[in-house]
Amino acid sequence: MRSKLLALVFAGVTVLGVKAYAHHSFASTYLEDQRITVEGDVLQFLYRNPHSFVHVEAKDASGNTVRWAVEWAAGGQLGSQGVKHDTLKPGDHVIIVGSPGRNPDDHRLRMINITRPSDGWKAGGKFD
Repeated sequence: MRSKLLALVFAGVTVLGVKAYAHHSFASTYLEDQRITVEGDVLQFLYRNPHSFVHVEAKDASGNTVRWAVEWAAGGQLGSQGVKHDTLKPGDHVIIVGSPGRNPDDHRLRMINITRPSDGWKAGGKFD
């Protein structure tokens, strides 16, 4: 009986340890103290867990087309804020403010807020 209990405790600690280890720190991926704005058109909205993504096509300072991967909250969190899987559609023109990724060549952002100018829809935290 004691060995079964120890095995259960070990399994629980192992599972919890793996779960805690698997979740990354945003500060290790993004420059949390910086903000940039990307304006472009939605290519894809991946509404999922553990993080949703908005893929946006925008022009860079040189006029070249760049695809940005914008990391957002989990689907469950977004749903509680009224964001649904069909809230953003391909072709929607959006303005996104976010924290840039540590590697600029990756064209990644962590979402702070998003605006769709066509109808004034906004989501996120602070709006500048």
